[in-house]
Amino acid sequence: MKCRLLLALLLGTYFSVLAQPKSPKVVNFEQFESYLSNTSDTTYIINFWATWCKPCVEELPYFESITRDFAGKPVKVLLVSMDFENQIEKRVVPFIEEEKIQSEVVVLVEPNANAWIDKVDPRWSGAIPATVIYRADQRSFFGDQFASYEELKSIIESYL
Repeated sequence: MKCRLLLALLLGTYFSVLAQPKSPKVVNFEQFESYLSNTSDTTYIINFWATWCKPCVEELPYFESITRDFAGKPVKVLLVSMDFENQIEKRVVPFIEEEKIQSEVVVLVEPNANAWIDKVDPRWSGAIPATVIYRADQRSFFGDQFASYEELKSIIESYL
């Protein structure tokens, strides 16, 4: 009886930990910059978005599908939230949980956007959604919402 009770307690603790929302890592641009220049054989998809941005939220399922459909392949999706730091617990974490986001999420907290936007891509106005896709020395920048999952998938397949 004691073993069953202990097992039930351990399983309950295990599943409650799994059910807790994923808190995204909070980074400044200096910490984030390494995500923009990895030289491995992996194709990186870095999407800048926010919970308050309707076009961003509309295209997030495309990135989630990429994470799922390219599992086991050298493809990595990083969702970079541009939400304010004081909104992480109120908006970002609940959004990640409700939408069951599986891609890695970081929150970029850097007050002087003019100092780093050009470092992401000189063509970027700072508007979101925006996406950088790169592998080694091949790089593309997209400063608008993707029209469809097929469009995004086709671009990524051209990198493989």
